[in-house]
Amino acid sequence: MDNPITPDILKEFKERLRLGDDEDSNLLRILLASLQALKKICGDYDIEKDEAFKELVFERSRYTYNDALEYFNTNFLTMINSFGISKALDEITLEGDVNAKV
Repeated sequence: MDNPITPDILKEFKERLRLGDDEDSNLLRILLASLQALKKICGDYDIEKDEAFKELVFERSRYTYNDALEYFNTNFLTMINSFGISKALDEITLEGDVNAKV
C-alpha cells in the first residue's frame, strides 16, 4: 500500500503546528495512524481531495502529538459522526442505483 501522506500534506501539517524538520518521521507516523484510524470509523475518504477530512486527520494528529488523544473523540464526535453518516448514505445511494439498473 502506498503511503497516502504525501510530502505536501506533511509540510502543511508542520506549518500549521509551526514545527521544524527534525520530527518528520514521527509526524509521518502520527499522520498515517490518524488517517487509518479515522478511515475505520468514518469510511474511506481521500485526504488529498476532501479538505474537511484532512482537517479531521490534522486535528487527531495534533491531539496525538500533544499527548491528548483521549480527548479527541469527545471533542470531535459530531464531525466524526457526520463523516460516517455521509459515507453510509453514499453507499446506500450507490447500492440503490445499482439495483435500479438490474
